[in-house]
Amino acid sequence: MTRNHPTSLLLACAFAASACAHDEHASHPAPEVLGSVTFATTCAARVQPRFERALALLHSFAYDEARKGFGEVAAADPGCAIAHWGAAMSLYHPLWEAPPVADLATGLAELEQAHQSGTGSPRERAFIDAAMTYFKDYDRSPPAARAKAYEQAMGDVATRFPDDVEAQIFHALALLATAPPTDRTHANQKRAGDILEPLYRRHPQHPGLAHYLIHAYDSSDLAPRGLAAARAYAKIAPSAPHALHMPSHIFTRLGYWEDSVASNLAARKAAHAAGGVGEELHAMDYLTYAYLQLGRDADAKRVVDDLAVMRNLRAGDFKIGYAANVMQVRYAIERRQWANASTLQPLPDSQAHVAAIVYWARAVGAARSGHPKNADADIANIEASIARLDAEGNTYWAAQTRVLADSARGWQMFANGDTEPAILHLRAAADAEDAAEKLAVTPGPIVPAREQLGDMLLEAGRANDALGEFRSALTAAPGRRGALAGTARAKAAGK
Repeated sequence: MTRNHPTSLLLACAFAASACAHDEHASHPAPEVLGSVTFATTCAARVQPRFERALALLHSFAYDEARKGFGEVAAADPGCAIAHWGAAMSLYHPLWEAPPVADLATGLAELEQAHQSGTGSPRERAFIDAAMTYFKDYDRSPPAARAKAYEQAMGDVATRFPDDVEAQIFHALALLATAPPTDRTHANQKRAGDILEPLYRRHPQHPGLAHYLIHAYDSSDLAPRGLAAARAYAKIAPSAPHALHMPSHIFTRLGYWEDSVASNLAARKAAHAAGGVGEELHAMDYLTYAYLQLGRDADAKRVVDDLAVMRNLRAGDFKIGYAANVMQVRYAIERRQWANASTLQPLPDSQAHVAAIVYWARAVGAARSGHPKNADADIANIEASIARLDAEGNTYWAAQTRVLADSARGWQMFANGDTEPAILHLRAAADAEDAAEKLAVTPGPIVPAREQLGDMLLEAGRANDALGEFRSALTAAPGRRGALAGTARAKAAGK
């Protein structure tokens, strides 16, 4: 006999009835609100609300809580094979860095347990088999190849079950995960948007639909399409810190700095309360960026200073290491505090492509404060980072780090009076940077290379050329304070 219990619910105290039934005079916490999801399973009816709560958490990238929730479902109903699928998917972070080997091994074990249980509907087994394509052979196949295999497998599941909302959603997410950063036509993102948009109209309280639409449209070309989802997502799942932060991806693309501040203040508070260090730092980075664009330097400094009291940061974790390193870089470079930038240090254990950003800040700071020779060691460190990334096969970050190297060399040459070669280096950096999209974890480059090129041209006395570069930079990144100021200076100098 099958146990098929589809449910649609607002996940607010959905599984903790006893916790919500205290004495009427007691103090009650706010109810948990994560949005509304439906996923038909053959699991016991008593675990269905808990399964869908865990799924809602997964759709808002609350991975640790989602994994815990799926684990509780599996413990309560040992025959619930799809709960092991959920636990495995909580270890695959498709829009972030590839999982560590230990997590891949754990995810594979979860899926093998799902297979061994021999339970589940054909649809549930299709989800499990698709996930297996990512976790199997993790020690022999690179992450990108496995992500592509999973995307194709989920495409097959979506075709096989065309009326299944979750199949379509997970396929769209897989398309976003495999979108080539160098594809400026955004073909995968548009395909994902085409899948998600009609579903979102039918299921406006589904957290994954709003969330993934924001990711689909997180580019300068598509950002206006994502504004409605950005305005809605935090209201759909206010109990998820990531849902409070995600709207700022679109706000940042559009230069809506006050909206970004509000979004990230809420996200930071929620992440801190939940003990989510990576999510808190992610919000702090976006918050620092927005404050600097508004000229609220004192507010930005308070956020950066808060890093000093955050102990034992795992800088080797990309999400943590990136934010914790670049916040100090943003604060110095955006304010043109070149001497301060030249003294920055990467956090211990920072990944090569993260440490390279700090070396870049040091080199540019040295060059622009009149000490170009001091940039030599930091440029050499950037080159060493590139060599390491090349050896690891990390092509995206190797290319982005080459942009940093060209930029640093350009400013060093410019400080030495080699103006034309310097401009060529900055132009090469700008063209290379424009050829690839940023990744989801970053608000964008510290200072876009195109904006830096405008700065250099202006300092070289070529105001009209500088004006064109600043305008191009503002098209790609509207509302950036440095580019706006550069535009004003170029116009004044060109009169």
